[in-house]
Amino acid sequence: VRADVGMTGEVTLNGRVLPIGGVKQKLLAAQRAGLSTVFIPQRNEPDLDDVPAEVLEALEVKPMTDVAEIVAQALEPLTEAVDSAA
Repeated sequence: VRADVGMTGEVTLNGRVLPIGGVKQKLLAAQRAGLSTVFIPQRNEPDLDDVPAEVLEALEVKPMTDVAEIVAQALEPLTEAVDSAA
């Protein structure tokens, strides 16, 4: 997983991403930790109204419905991962 990425949510056995609580607090913590992208459950998108504008400007918040979409975007390309491990 890329070091600049965070994610939150509950995942079903089928890979659906379910809503969670505390989105505002989690995004504040992500900004403090220096993350640039955070994946949240799409059903939590209305909670973004409570997040300060400066936090939303600092983060790329991506509402998602399926864990496969998240994995495709959150993983480093294999060549980068191999190069950094060498």
